[in-house]
Amino acid sequence: MKKSLLLPIVILISACAEISIPTNFPIPQGSGSKPLTNSEVVQGLKEALAVGAKNSTGLASQVDGFYKNPKIFIPFPPEAEKVRKTLVDAGFSKQVDEFTLTLNRAAEEAAKKALPIFTDAITKMSFTDAMGILRGPNNAATEYFRKNTSEQLFAAFKPQVHEAIQKVKLTSYWEPLATTYNRLTLLTGGKAVNPNLDDYVTQKAIDGLFVLIEQEELKIRKDPAARVTDILKRVFGNN
Repeated sequence: MKKSLLLPIVILISACAEISIPTNFPIPQGSGSKPLTNSEVVQGLKEALAVGAKNSTGLASQVDGFYKNPKIFIPFPPEAEKVRKTLVDAGFSKQVDEFTLTLNRAAEEAAKKALPIFTDAITKMSFTDAMGILRGPNNAATEYFRKNTSEQLFAAFKPQVHEAIQKVKLTSYWEPLATTYNRLTLLTGGKAVNPNLDDYVTQKAIDGLFVLIEQEELKIRKDPAARVTDILKRVFGNN
């Protein structure tokens, strides 16, 4: 009886000795039968970012792309909220509405210049970055973008915003409002306001684009129909 039990145990131990434990980071297999190479993973993630950036900038830069999208609509500058309220109470609602519309028009105009900036950032993605994005949360690509390009985007985007502000004559809407507000508060000792519109619109425009990019990223991760190229289908097929 003891002999009959010993033989299976010896066989089991021998079989275990044959098993090799993988030490490399697993490469996703994709939707096909052939394993993906490192370069294919990087290519797939770059394409995902490129698709997201293209769609997002396209949506943001169209007429009403910011103004009629409640998720990225740019409101009256928070530090000038007292200006808005004072002017509305004084009967300047129309002028305030025109200013807010033009604020968003400036962001829409500036967004037309954003795609090359995002494209340049995409080219710098490494294999490690790609795998981190692929295995990360649903907004990992967006956060990679935000972490690695925010400062560069602001520096590169601000001149475009300034140009857009000049093109849509945003300052011409703001200056009469600020002047009127400052005159109304002169007798009360209120503090004059003059927020930096270039900085405000630049940051809001970038934040809005990231919101749209995150939406596009989620589509690619969750919706097979959003995987518009073969490499995207392979990389995200079984992800």
